[in-house]
Amino acid sequence: MKQLSVMERHNKILEMLDENGRVSVNELSELFGVSSVIIRNDLTELEKKDLLTRVHGGAITSYKSYHDMSLVQRSNTHSVEKQKIAEKIAEYISDNDTVMLNAGTTPLFVMRAIKEKRVTILTNSIVLALEAASNPNFKIILLGGEVDENYQFTYGTQVLRELENYHPSVLILSVDGIDAKGIMSTYYHHEVEISKKMMAQSAKTIIAADYSKISRTAFSNIGKIEKGNLLVTNHKAVEKELHNIIKCGVKVITV
Repeated sequence: MKQLSVMERHNKILEMLDENGRVSVNELSELFGVSSVIIRNDLTELEKKDLLTRVHGGAITSYKSYHDMSLVQRSNTHSVEKQKIAEKIAEYISDNDTVMLNAGTTPLFVMRAIKEKRVTILTNSIVLALEAASNPNFKIILLGGEVDENYQFTYGTQVLRELENYHPSVLILSVDGIDAKGIMSTYYHHEVEISKKMMAQSAKTIIAADYSKISRTAFSNIGKIEKGNLLVTNHKAVEKELHNIIKCGVKVITV
């Protein structure tokens, strides 16, 4: 590739992030024919503009831009990866299971992946409950409470009280970030206590997080990943970070 100006280089980095969700310092250095120091400076400048998020060895798509998306836009982001995760998770769900699903977009894909199974679904996602209600194989329990109008989920003390009444076979927990120390996080502080309570009430927790969530820290901490039993993510996830998660005692499956 010919030598590019700083602006051209920055634009190319953002194009690659839009396409792949992640870039590495080494690949960019080789692609542009410049030193790794220059690339790190490029990534730092772009991060200051909230155009990406720096992670070990490179950068990922900016969380801020993902947060600003509508629910439909979020569902369409990394949809291929989410579908693969959902199909793998479906293998762990059997007829007559009681399945708890939180309000992330990946649980929507999981619900669709298990449409042939006769299960009881417990959720605080209004969108998920409405779509699932049309399937005669499903029995739906929607947790009541205050409503987040933008992302269509219920939260608050009423949800927490209702969760006391249930002990599902499996929880499918979608999170917005898992950092290098195995701390799970979400952008919405309303979800923190609900996620903790869901894990406490469930016999097994399967964490669903596409590769863009690995090495990322969102606004509010949910807790350590070892509270879960299994993480299902994508092959694109950073191998070093997955190794750290495995050391926490959590089984990791990549698809």
